[in-house]
Amino acid sequence: MFSAIPLILAALIAVAIIVIGCFYLASPERISASFGLKPLASDANTRAWLRLKGIRDVASGLVVLTMMLTTDSRTTGIVLLVFALIPFGDMSNILLSGGRKATAFSVHGATCAVMLVVGFLLIHVI
Repeated sequence: MFSAIPLILAALIAVAIIVIGCFYLASPERISASFGLKPLASDANTRAWLRLKGIRDVASGLVVLTMMLTTDSRTTGIVLLVFALIPFGDMSNILLSGGRKATAFSVHGATCAVMLVVGFLLIHVI
């Protein structure tokens, strides 16, 4: 049972980021308010940039799910460790840009930490 818990958490992480990515694709202006940066301009160029984030999120989640279905848990764990750079980068960008510190740490920092823990569990380091 213990070995199933990290896999379940990895699947939840992947599905959650896919859902978030779909929100960025479908309604980028609405979801962007929860990212932690100041409100963006409401124009076609801004929406296009936000949709790029949505594509990145959907693809990242699909990669994790694909790895879970086609490789061993160790490889999936390594992928999660690498992908933990994304929420760390998002958190760093928010902090460097004067965005909301609470969101930077509670959303992006917590996501990074969970991904690191689950990744290490999957490669059996912890």
